[in-house]
Amino acid sequence: MTRYFNTEGACRPEEHYMVKLDDRLNQIKTMLVDRKKYFVINKGRQYGKTTTLKALAKYLVTDYIVFSLDFQKMGTKTFADESAFSKGFLDKLLAALKRAEIEEKEMLQAMLSDFKNNNSNIVLDDLFEFLSSMCESSPRPIILMIDEVDSASNNQVFIDFLAQLRAYYLDREETPTFHSVILAGVYNIKNLKLKLRSESEHQYNSPWNIAADFEVDMSFSADQIADMLEEYEADHQTGMDIKEVAEELYQYTSGYPVLVSSICKKIDEKIYKFELFGDLSKAWTKAGIEEAVKYILIDQTPLFESMIRHLDDYPEMKQMFHSMLFQGNEFTYNLDVKEISLASMFGYAVNQSGKVRVANRIFETRLYNYFLSETELSGTDASKEIGNMAKRDRSYFIHDGMLDMDTVMRRFVETFTDIYGEENTKFIEEYGRKFFLLYLRPIINGTGNYYIEAQTRDERRTDIIVDYLGEQFIIELKIWRGNEYNERGERQLTDYLDYYHKDKGYLLSFNFNQKKEVGVKEIRIGDKTIVEAVV
Repeated sequence: MTRYFNTEGACRPEEHYMVKLDDRLNQIKTMLVDRKKYFVINKGRQYGKTTTLKALAKYLVTDYIVFSLDFQKMGTKTFADESAFSKGFLDKLLAALKRAEIEEKEMLQAMLSDFKNNNSNIVLDDLFEFLSSMCESSPRPIILMIDEVDSASNNQVFIDFLAQLRAYYLDREETPTFHSVILAGVYNIKNLKLKLRSESEHQYNSPWNIAADFEVDMSFSADQIADMLEEYEADHQTGMDIKEVAEELYQYTSGYPVLVSSICKKIDEKIYKFELFGDLSKAWTKAGIEEAVKYILIDQTPLFESMIRHLDDYPEMKQMFHSMLFQGNEFTYNLDVKEISLASMFGYAVNQSGKVRVANRIFETRLYNYFLSETELSGTDASKEIGNMAKRDRSYFIHDGMLDMDTVMRRFVETFTDIYGEENTKFIEEYGRKFFLLYLRPIINGTGNYYIEAQTRDERRTDIIVDYLGEQFIIELKIWRGNEYNERGERQLTDYLDYYHKDKGYLLSFNFNQKKEVGVKEIRIGDKTIVEAVV
């Protein structure tokens, strides 16, 4: 069977191209499991949690007995009360043993079956007394793994189950219990507790405050991606530049596992068939990655559906992202702040030098597209008009299939001045960037991509990179702060053009000086050409 890139469910090395997990598994074992830690693998959706748990269960089997459960397979009735949960939990332990290949299998099966069959009304106290005796009798330490603990959210019986695990953990010097307990899910246990309590109660009294920090990096590095591509290349001989492709994949995804696999899957199964490419060797390039990203950004995937639902469910988090992206506002990374904690927990935000940043380029562009579409649908008449004018004039901007960015800048200045010329300074400062993107998006939509260069974004300056059929355009947007600041911006742009090996760039200034000269001009700085537009 030919291996392929998998984006649905757990990955298996015999069936799928995947990053090697050996270093990660060894780190979990030596730093956590061997030290008898109880912990949570708390990562965003489709971050490789289930793949890691399944691989870890096999990795630990030499030294430990592993019960690997999935709460997604336990129905709502199982959480109705203590008795239903206890019986359901025992059934899952028996099912896990049935699949296991261990010497102690028959002994443990007999213990579990005898206890279940001889006790008609089992409550949590009974269950944990039995589990303690089972752990004491077991020839080897027992590990308990539970995947998809989110399935138990809003169930008080599960919170009580966690409290029992905690109590036995604290008393384990005198009372035998599981050697290590590993839970996996998106929501951390504090948030599960939060969901069950009314606003008037103390909300942060977690039953899982014994959990050790899980600091294992589950994202993919560029080197790990390259190792995966080496295996693919051995099978397909595409001639790709593995290092360059791996770096480009990392630039778009920051190593978010399902996004890496999604881009690779698109190239391997779809992009190479396009007339623009024609074969795998031409598709496994920067241009092929750009094309794959374009399709991913419009896909309705579970990951993006969750993102939009979370934005609707948590308006404070939504507002934080909006102000970061369009106003250039910065937020100190502080997990005591609810919206920051949620954004980090879901995997949408990360800590970068003490500041909150969107986790990767694809998430950021998807957020931009979402906010811009909201404005197009429900914004002011003026905000709708600027996009409509770009759609109407699209033929002006495309010549022989290529994008004429000079004309885009000139027509934007004319359109913006006509529609927003009388608006106040504060309005333009807050929404200028949004209006440029509202104008740009329908021009490149369906053919090109855009993204924001995170390293240069702040409240005064934003760099937009536009990819259009393999050609890149560098556009700096900034708020006018005087001639000296403007000249510094021009120099910064030339440095940035050097980085991208470009001779030409674009500078769009939102200028509130009454004596400003609205329009577009071309200037030379060294060997660089800058098209400077002022509105």
